[in-house]
Parts: sequence; C-alpha cells; structure tokens
Amino acid sequence: MKIAVVGTGYVGLVTGTCFAETGNTVTCVDIDANKVNKLNSGKITIYEPGLELLFERNIKQGRLFFTTNLAEGIKDAKIIFLALPTPPGEDGSADLKYILGVASDLGPLLKDYTVVIDKSTVPVGTADKVKERIAAKANVEFDVVSNPEFLREGVAVDDFMKPERVVIGTSSAKARKIMETLYAPFVRQGNPLVFMDERSAELTKYAANSFLATKITFMNEIANLCELVGADVDSVRKGIGTDSRIGKRFLFPGIGYGGSCFPKDVQALAKSSSDVKYDFRILEAVMKVNEDQKTILIPRVKDFYKGDLKGKTFALWGLSFKPHTDDIREAPALYNIEELLKAGAIVKAHDPESMENVKGILGDKIQYAQNPYEAAEGADAIFIATEWPEFRTPDFEKLSSALKAKVIFDGRNLYDLPQMKELGYTYFSIGRETIYG
Repeated sequence: MKIAVVGTGYVGLVTGTCFAETGNTVTCVDIDANKVNKLNSGKITIYEPGLELLFERNIKQGRLFFTTNLAEGIKDAKIIFLALPTPPGEDGSADLKYILGVASDLGPLLKDYTVVIDKSTVPVGTADKVKERIAAKANVEFDVVSNPEFLREGVAVDDFMKPERVVIGTSSAKARKIMETLYAPFVRQGNPLVFMDERSAELTKYAANSFLATKITFMNEIANLCELVGADVDSVRKGIGTDSRIGKRFLFPGIGYGGSCFPKDVQALAKSSSDVKYDFRILEAVMKVNEDQKTILIPRVKDFYKGDLKGKTFALWGLSFKPHTDDIREAPALYNIEELLKAGAIVKAHDPESMENVKGILGDKIQYAQNPYEAAEGADAIFIATEWPEFRTPDFEKLSSALKAKVIFDGRNLYDLPQMKELGYTYFSIGRETIYG
C-alpha cells in the first residue's frame, strides 16, 4: 500500500517507519528542509529506542522516503496520515492551524479516492473541520478518519508494532475496510481494532491520557499525605496496586508528570469542556496539583540549607521528562533548575540523551557533565529528577568520594530507605520517611 505521513515528529516518524516495516511504501512530508535532508541522508532526528534499526533498514530497502513537497509526498497515496503538532494555546485549547492548513492544501491535490487520517491528538469535532477544509477544494471522493496514537515515548516502537488496541473513528464502510487491511499485520494476536464514530475516537485519546494523569496526581497527593501522617507511600502503593480494579501501573509518586501529551491533553480536555459550559472540576484539580508537585522538593532543599542556597552546587541527574527519551517538554527538571538558579545555586546536570536539547534552552546557565559522577564531583547534594535506569544502582562508594556531603534529594524514589540509612546518606524522597545521615 502507498502511504503518506505529513509530519516527522515523534508520532509521524514512528508511524511512517513502522508502516514501512510491514511492506508499505511510505513517504513522509515535512516543511523543515534541514530535518528532511538529515532523514534522507540516513540520520534519524529523534531518540527512540529501536527506531533507528527499522529506519535504516527501510531506507535501505527502498520503502521509506522523505520530502518537503506535499504534492510529491502524497502522489498515488491511498492513505494520508496527518501527524502534525497541536500545541496548546494561551487558553489551553489545542491549536489546529497546522492540521487545518495542510487539510486546505490537500483538497486540490487529491486525484482519486483517499482516506485522510487524523493521527494527531485533536479536540472533538476536528475530523468534521478537516473534512470541510478538504471538501472546499477537492474534486474527488475522500473520507476523514480519526485514528489517535497511543505511543509512549521510550517504548513507542513496541507500542506501534504490538498495540494493546487500535482505536479507529469512522462512519464510512469503505474507509473501515481499508483501515482493517492496513492494521491487520499489527493485530494478528487478537488485540482489538476498536471501531467507533469520529467524535468518540477523538475523545477517547483525551479521556485516556487525562485518566492516567489523574491517577499519577492522586498518588502524588497520597504521597504528600503519607509524609504528614507518618505512613510510607511504597507500602500504600503496593497495597492498592494489587487490587485488580486499580492495577499496579501509574502509581509511583514523584515530582509530577511532564512531556508532550499529559500536560497538553489535560489542558485541552478542560478547555473543550469549558467551551460547552461543563465545569470539569477533577481536571482543574489535577492541573493545579501537578503544577505544585513539580517543585515540591524545593522547600525541603531550602529548609535543609536554612534558606541559603547561594553558591551551593547541585548535581542534577535527569533532564528529560521521563527515561528513554530526549524529550524535555514540560520536564519537571527544568522547573527545579529554574528555582535552584533563582535561589543562587549552581547546577551541574547530566542526562544520557537530552543535554543538547537543554543547552538549546538554557545555554551556559548550568553546567553539563558527561556522567553522573562528574556531575557529583564537588557537589553539595544530588537532585534526582528523572528515573533513568543507570541512576538506580550507582557506585555509592565512588559517589561518596565525589560529593562534598552525602545528601540526596530524590524526586523519583529510586533508593531503599534502609540502604540509605546504612550508607549514611541524608536522603529526602517523596511520601516516605526522611533519612538523616
């Protein structure tokens, strides 16, 4: 099948590469000439585990192409995916200018029946708007389908190749048949293709992400309460996680959620609700709690140093919003860096993948280290913002020698309390007893 994917961000590049891997011919379109040139020269433009191997293989085998020319990119394509950004506006609404702009451009370019698919996360009613834009200039039959992505950065390739479910919103029998054929290789083990109307599919994505954000936020509230009443959040987490109605996932407390999806999608769903005069009170609370949670360790840092952070050096481990990605959008690390710098502290940061992205924003406001121990050299304390696997079992003897003092502020609860006590660390975490070394 001939497929076009408009947009080569996380969603577009993973989508295009994975469809090429199952034998389709895929052309990806992007207006960024520099990015397209890199991709055409075989250089992948995002960090996503497992993607580079598929990317290189499908370019080599002539199934994956890149262009800045929309007409060239969609030529002979029977399926066109729109995988374009929908950044939040000042009021929290999803900005549809990129999607609707491309939809307007597509109309006169369509030469035969085509299925146009919204892969981006978009508000309810977007498929109708896209259809209206295309129809204004189109001279052939087409259908617009909503097919929201459920890709987790860090495991996006596995999520695409072996999806738990595929949600498809369409009221067209013709488009449904094409979508069934397209996704057949990915659901051979019986995971469902869930068909519904377009508006329900659009809302499903927002509902899923907002529910998960709520689950994370609820657990952070429980963690904060644990500290006040002398309970241990790890015990509470295990106690409720074994209840099959609740489940074990998304129950780990920390310094809030970030990334490209949860913050934006919660805001957009709240705004969509407001637009129809519905007060979605839970989401308003989720956003407020998460905003506060991101820097919940900062008051403890200030208290520990009696309000004076001037000249104190912090080894900040982790800059990306989660491990296994270089994405720093809404990363809690950035909020904590801002607070530390504002208080006069020095920050020496290390992250396995995202330091270049942070340099593009912060420049030389902070220092950058090639490994965690270099960051810790001469530091007054460690501040953990992202739970990268390599941070979980450091050489504590080497670490102790590097640090001025054995102090850790852990925003991701990486270490056991008995271990920290035995090693003589002063250890602050989330929802647990503070250990004083």
